[in-house]
Amino acid sequence: MQASPGPVPEPGAANPRRTISDAASEERLPGRVRRREGAPATGDEAVDEAYDGLGATYELYRQAFARDSVDGRGLPLRGTVHYGHAYDNAFWDGAQMVFGDGDNDLFTRFTGCVDVIGHELTHGVTENEARLEYHDEPGALNESISDVFGSLVKQRVLQQTADEADWLIGAGLLAPKVHGVALRSMRAPGTAFDDPVLGKDDQPAHLRDYVRTKTDNGGVHTNSGIPNRAFYLAASYIGGFAWEKTGRVWYAALGDPRVGPGSGFRAFARVTAAVAGSLFGDAEAKAVRAGWIEVGVDV
Repeated sequence: MQASPGPVPEPGAANPRRTISDAASEERLPGRVRRREGAPATGDEAVDEAYDGLGATYELYRQAFARDSVDGRGLPLRGTVHYGHAYDNAFWDGAQMVFGDGDNDLFTRFTGCVDVIGHELTHGVTENEARLEYHDEPGALNESISDVFGSLVKQRVLQQTADEADWLIGAGLLAPKVHGVALRSMRAPGTAFDDPVLGKDDQPAHLRDYVRTKTDNGGVHTNSGIPNRAFYLAASYIGGFAWEKTGRVWYAALGDPRVGPGSGFRAFARVTAAVAGSLFGDAEAKAVRAGWIEVGVDV
């Protein structure tokens, strides 16, 4: 099924039907409900950040891409905060979001970065569209797509153009003593952190530096730097708000029948270039091709 960019829905036409629960430092789901759709803020930062982040992600997909929630059919958005003790992660489990509070040595609470929330929810979108396999190149592309739309959620919240955005994923998530600025940099992969405990950001920015490894499902978090930079470059060449053109191209490509579970960088690149031309024209197609070519992916 192709994810048509469609018309922009009218504001107020739908809501994400959010439910935020509290695991109270246990690893049990969903926990006790703390806030439902339309209820006022609770004063618990994690609860309220999760509520706002789920809403911001839903609104990006609804208003920019005419998609009704993660599954495209109005799936209610659920999240659980305060999961586990000093839990250093956030994830989409196939049905809901789960957020740890971080250990405050490496990471702070995972609800504090709206792009991280957008990243994880986008895994659900990918599950419902291209169903990209989670290993090697398809897995790195999967991770990159989550970074792309996570970044777009943040840019839309802040109303930043491609030139104004920082293109960082998880800025503010690293604890104060960690030497770094974020989890990843889409503008300059490999520069987000260099810390004696966390290690050195090893993301490549070009296909010639692709990391072949058996760890991390074949380096899915590492090699995602290559398509991440391609998106950043394409968005910068096109200009303006990145969700309006470049984001629509990536979204439409994600649901294009030419993209499937085993698709790698080159296959996806070719579809994005074709989609850019059909949606917007030669100039946008040229910009998309230029972004991929600059990171070593032939289009």
